Amino acid sequence: MAIILGAVFAVFALAYLVDWIASAGDVPRGTRVAGIDVGGMNADEAERVLRDRIGPRTDSPAAVQAGDVRAGVTPTSAGLSVDWDATLKRVRDQPINPLTRLFSPFTTRTVDVVSVVDDAALARSVDKLSAVIDRKPLEGSVRFEGAKPVGVTAVPGQVLDVAGAKAALIDEWANGTTIELPVDVVDVTVHDSAVDKAVAEVAGPAVAADVVFTGRDGKSATLKPDQVGAVLSFAPDGSGGLAPQYNRDAAAALLAPQLASTEVMPRDAEFAVDTGFVRVIPAVVGDMVVWPKTLDQLPALLSNSGPRTVAATYEAVQPAFTTAAADAFGIREVIAEYTTGGFEYASGVNIRKVAEVVNRAIVKPGDTFSLNGFTGPRGTDQGYIESGIIDHGRPARAVGGGISQFATTLYNAAYFAGLEDVDHTEHSYYISRYPEAREATVYEGAIDLQFRNNTPTGILIETVATGSDVTVRIWGTKAVEVESVTGDRYAQTAPRTITLPKGDDCVASKGAPGFTTSNTRIITDRITRQEVYRHTRTVKYDPVPIVKCE
Repeated sequence: MAIILGAVFAVFALAYLVDWIASAGDVPRGTRVAGIDVGGMNADEAERVLRDRIGPRTDSPAAVQAGDVRAGVTPTSAGLSVDWDATLKRVRDQPINPLTRLFSPFTTRTVDVVSVVDDAALARSVDKLSAVIDRKPLEGSVRFEGAKPVGVTAVPGQVLDVAGAKAALIDEWANGTTIELPVDVVDVTVHDSAVDKAVAEVAGPAVAADVVFTGRDGKSATLKPDQVGAVLSFAPDGSGGLAPQYNRDAAAALLAPQLASTEVMPRDAEFAVDTGFVRVIPAVVGDMVVWPKTLDQLPALLSNSGPRTVAATYEAVQPAFTTAAADAFGIREVIAEYTTGGFEYASGVNIRKVAEVVNRAIVKPGDTFSLNGFTGPRGTDQGYIESGIIDHGRPARAVGGGISQFATTLYNAAYFAGLEDVDHTEHSYYISRYPEAREATVYEGAIDLQFRNNTPTGILIETVATGSDVTVRIWGTKAVEVESVTGDRYAQTAPRTITLPKGDDCVASKGAPGFTTSNTRIITDRITRQEVYRHTRTVKYDPVPIVKCE
């Protein structure tokens, strides 16, 4: 028996040795790499086959599946490539186990590709995949199609398992098959049963009939079933159900216009200027529907299977500026006025327009009046036209030209009213119809005229513009007297000559010399005659250039 066993072992050993020698330098039988069968090939042939088959896969998008999302990733962009030396070493390794060699013709030996990994590139690619794959859970809810409530089915969310995704891409990118990427499922809190309950118990009854709010004078406002969707929505209640949400602003927007004719709007007190005096136009107390209170009953009405009608709630609404406040303003008399004239037609159009806007402006004690801020834009859309301006030291034309004359008139009225000069800018060169060193220019968005009401009473600005002049009156309670002292001219400068191409852009000018002068404003108390303020402002006027159009 021992002899027989020894003989068998010897035969088996000889066969093992012969097989070992015969397969030396070849790929073991049954070997597959990335789905490619290279078993029994010599090493060189196996390398050629693998490079030919796997190599192109590095530049072709590999399909990935993550939950219910399909996407693709290109291995080279993800920093993945083949470590050929390590991979081929694995492929060539012959099994030592005799049983493995014995059964190799009937089995498959799978060899994984060894990857070279650029960690930073792989991380960037996985981040891009996350942006596509990740989604928040969509809770079950209710929406409205006209007057019909419709349940919205919940959809769980998912988040890509980043570490698992990286490992799967490294291990499987070369296989040429779809790569399953692991995801973490984010469950919803509101399931279909809660949606069905919200439809049956809240949304369905809400659209069952009109909801009516009765007002005065036989008027009413109706919320119709097909409008309920703009008012009623649902949100998770934190306990697996849906809580109704009522948008009262949206409800008021639908209902308020229907009862607007039954309301009295509050109106602020105003001032009317009559010949020689100012009178107060009394304020009007409003009587308005208070929609926040009225709509307190909306949830109960929408769920009511019986009557769905309720009276709107009205309340008095005080005006922002009451009659008492207007009376207390102390606007009783003209405290200063100023008139300028001598403008051409186009400038007159603009002057009358801006005067109309500013007329009856009120400035409260302590407030600052800004001409640019009060009028807003002054363009063609607002009714202004093209007229003369000063552009870079020479005459030109632009929309809104001439408004500086109104600014000068307003500035002088404020000046003689004793109001505080906050900001003003003189013209770059002197214009003879204006007082020296006591005038102002404006330019929308850049140069403004501002003064502060430094009196204890309110002031009203009255404007009167005709075809030949403009007057500004400041109304209030006179408390001071103002004196203006203009200094002598000095440091005169000669004009330069500019020659421009003849055309619409060239406005000829004879020019005028520049000079420096000053103005001193002296303010005294009207009752005590004591001086309370003195200020001297020095102004340098540039020479008006001589412009020739040739």
